Amino acid sequence: MPTPMSPPTTPPTGAFPARRVEALRLRLLELRSLVVAFSGGVDSALLLAAATRALGTERVLAVTGDSASLSQRERGAVREVAGAIGVPHAFVETRELEVEGYRGNARSRCWFCKDELAGRLLDVAAERGFDHVATGTNADDLNDPFRPGIRAAAGRGLVTPLADAGLTKDQVRAVSRAWGLPTWHKPSSPCLSSRVAYGLTITRARLSRVEAAEQMLADSLRAAGIDTYDLRVRDLGERALIQVDRSAVARVAACDPALEAVRSAGFAAVEVDPRGFRSGALNEIAER
Repeated sequence: MPTPMSPPTTPPTGAFPARRVEALRLRLLELRSLVVAFSGGVDSALLLAAATRALGTERVLAVTGDSASLSQRERGAVREVAGAIGVPHAFVETRELEVEGYRGNARSRCWFCKDELAGRLLDVAAERGFDHVATGTNADDLNDPFRPGIRAAAGRGLVTPLADAGLTKDQVRAVSRAWGLPTWHKPSSPCLSSRVAYGLTITRARLSRVEAAEQMLADSLRAAGIDTYDLRVRDLGERALIQVDRSAVARVAACDPALEAVRSAGFAAVEVDPRGFRSGALNEIAER
């Protein structure tokens, strides 16, 4: 969903990590040919661009899992970014909503999602003659103790060239900016299911409600002249929790049209998180 964000105007901190970029190039050459699990985010976009530089477009394919948890905006964005990099792109249908462990939405939900996606990507790689499937996991991701999706991908044998080269998130952004990738300043945009509080059943209707709420909220904030880089609508059942940049919290909380826009998507009550946006906020709620 588009956010009324003002992109950062300053480059990421740190020098261009030339040695790690070279390590990435050498690692990609070892892999020979790749299907890239492509979300259109900063990590997978850099991986796709680096693979194209190292291997050429004929030995790289960007593939995106297509399911109800992929927003319409992100569906369009993956095509645009892959086109800008000049790499063939394909969607592959994933059926995680048919998996009980995914629908049940325990804290292990991402394991079932990534296991399903990995299986589909491996099928594509085998059918089209690619040697490996790679994800955009970076070195910082490996330090996060709660990443069941990473474990699922590893269990399926997917490779992680960015992490293998030691590239951190800040370095991924720095290289992306130096290479002119349009994603260098893109905020994180995980799947729609990541907005749903653990224990609430994942359904198409629930995902559609979250997507509509975020879109209408973004439109309302833009109309009100309120900028926020990050924006989430967390589904807590009948309640919606809005998270925006901490600097924008007071203005958003006082913006009645924005709150009403979220209510109109189908929530009985709406509140604004006074602490602002935080990645993994639903893990905090689950631990209370």
